[in-house]
Amino acid sequence: MQEQKGKLSMSKGTLKNLIGGEWVASSATQTLPVLNPTNGEKLADCPMGTSADVDAAVQAAASAFVEWRKVPAVERARVLFRFKALLDENHDELAKICTREHGKTFAESKGSVRRGIENVEHACGIPALMMGDSLEDVARGIDCLTVRQPVGVFAAVAPFNFPAMVPLWFWPYAIATGNTFIVKPSEQVPLSTARMMELALEAGMPPGVLSMVHGGQEVVEALCDHPGIAGISFVGSTPVARLVYERAAKSGKRVQSLGGAKNHIIVMPDAPTERGVRIATDSVFGCSGQRCLAGSVVVGVGDGYDKLKEGLMAAANAIVVGDGFKEGVSMGPVISAAAKERISAAIDTAEAQGANILVDGRNKTVEGCEGGHWLGPTLINGVTSEMTLAKEEVFGPVMALRKAASLDEAIAMVHASEYANACSIVTDDGGAARQFKYEVGVSMLGVNIGVAAPMAFFPFGGTKASLLGDLKAHGTDSIRFYTDAKVVISRWS
Repeated sequence: MQEQKGKLSMSKGTLKNLIGGEWVASSATQTLPVLNPTNGEKLADCPMGTSADVDAAVQAAASAFVEWRKVPAVERARVLFRFKALLDENHDELAKICTREHGKTFAESKGSVRRGIENVEHACGIPALMMGDSLEDVARGIDCLTVRQPVGVFAAVAPFNFPAMVPLWFWPYAIATGNTFIVKPSEQVPLSTARMMELALEAGMPPGVLSMVHGGQEVVEALCDHPGIAGISFVGSTPVARLVYERAAKSGKRVQSLGGAKNHIIVMPDAPTERGVRIATDSVFGCSGQRCLAGSVVVGVGDGYDKLKEGLMAAANAIVVGDGFKEGVSMGPVISAAAKERISAAIDTAEAQGANILVDGRNKTVEGCEGGHWLGPTLINGVTSEMTLAKEEVFGPVMALRKAASLDEAIAMVHASEYANACSIVTDDGGAARQFKYEVGVSMLGVNIGVAAPMAFFPFGGTKASLLGDLKAHGTDSIRFYTDAKVVISRWS
């Protein structure tokens, strides 16, 4: 008999897959150590799963779909209500797991868990969200209606940067609408998702309705290719997002593929300097810059540039880097040694191309955490449009500072980027704010907000190279992605 509590998703330090409501060992022959990026402590071994694992999960999910789609929407919602209550009850535990495996501060982890719970809460409203439309007498004696029906088995490939939150952008909506689902968490941070799977079982999730398969490239490719999967959601870098989109679409799947970003923050000269500094600093350096909504390029407009630069230097130097569980720490490590090396190389390239390093985080150390992957806040000015730093995603605590003579020039800098995920303006001028909102071709905009993160009932996603596909995450887009709108035209004599 399957127990419901405890570390059931792991045996002797090796994580298990959840398939058919049971915790089962992966068929993998290799594992990847899950390391705490703060100190190098080994937390678990993640199996690098196989296509056979995926096939087993798909078979279980397909079988479960037959009955789950018949469950009334109100009853499906009740399972999510119970799950939401368990997430609330275990909120701090999940946040602690997140900080241990990812390195972000405990406050940041708590915030991300809360944002994930908001998606579950929204999905609980599925009886209203899933309603169709109808119209009598579309012609004489003929009525027409639409109903939204589930499609089948869906899957998601989640990123490392928000292990507790991003999976909840997807599977609660899919399951609420009557589909079944397979989650592949990032092999670097699988523990938060594993614990949430345990809580889902405790909430009464029927066997096979929700599955989890651990792994890397082979598992991702199998999910993209498997004929039993109707659609896939992905969050990660644009090169991988493009590969997932092309491969999954080629096999006839629906695809949401959220890619990278190069987010700009425009600081107007009318805005108080301290506000611009605070918003830019929090956006760029929060979560060590490892979020798709993080600011990357800060554009000081007009004669406010010099004051902004001095303020940003002071703020960057004041940030306390260290163990995310410690009081007063405002920035943790980056996720891995490879990430540190890649981000440091981006700083090296900027310097070699002629940019000025005003605050250098490359040689950061933290006493007592010598095994951590440490980078301090880095502030670089003199960045021009030709430089790599102005164009490529860094995904780390690096701020590129640029100067524009006018708002028009700043907007042109935004539009020169291949990415269009998020963008913000700091201003007290309503005219500038309106021009920004009207003209900037970026999907998530912030006015005096540095991280333009939509609530669960609004769509989340970019455009251009930041999104492959047309339907975004959460909000009403999720309902459309996970259902088919069936039209029924009736005439009765």
